[in-house]
Amino acid sequence: MTTENTMLAVDNLNVHYGDFKALHNISLKISSGSVVSIIGSNGAGKSTLLNTIMGINKPSDGTIAFFSKKIGGMPTNQVVAEGISMSPEGSRVFEKMTVEENLLMGAYLKQARQRKDERLEKVYGLFPVLKEKREQHASFLSGGQRQMLAIARGIMTGPKLLLCDEISLGLAPVVIKDIYQKIKEINREGVTIVLVEQDVKRSLKHSDYSYVMLKGKIVMEGKSSELPEDEVRDAYFGVNKYAKY
Repeated sequence: MTTENTMLAVDNLNVHYGDFKALHNISLKISSGSVVSIIGSNGAGKSTLLNTIMGINKPSDGTIAFFSKKIGGMPTNQVVAEGISMSPEGSRVFEKMTVEENLLMGAYLKQARQRKDERLEKVYGLFPVLKEKREQHASFLSGGQRQMLAIARGIMTGPKLLLCDEISLGLAPVVIKDIYQKIKEINREGVTIVLVEQDVKRSLKHSDYSYVMLKGKIVMEGKSSELPEDEVRDAYFGVNKYAKY
């Protein structure tokens, strides 16, 4: 990917869990306004990468820069304040809180609190079902509605970059289609999106650029429209020329 208009740059990033090396010299660039897919099977290192960008994991070495400012190792609340938010894997919501209370948890930073009413209306416009259920506890939501709530909570911070970790996991096809339509709308409003997915076809269809991860390494990258699906699958499964990884 070209360095022009780069929002996020990861350079030679390594991450360890004790003696286990989870990420190996990861380098990637995310351009402003784009939708980028990070494709890989379970254990490929996708979530570790997102958690490291968010400050949940600490890099062993390498750099993470957001608009040229180094954020690697920065506390998560500061990463959010810089303009990065995440919808975590598993549609994680606060079940004992109402839908609206969950959303307001996304506006905990001072600058977000100042615009919370405006952003609530925005997310309610994007996800009308959440407005309908705003006084219900999140435990009563369906799986798809919980995922919508997790995404909506992520955009309550007013992010420039939204990281979406496995947002289609365990959901019915019709629900997935609806959620991806919402992701398109969020992107059209100026938010850059990173999609972490296991579904190769869906990832390529809904992104501008893709990276394929295998065993903590990036083994393929390119414009999504130009990447052959069968070769992406080879990289995904580590077969043929990718077996060396």
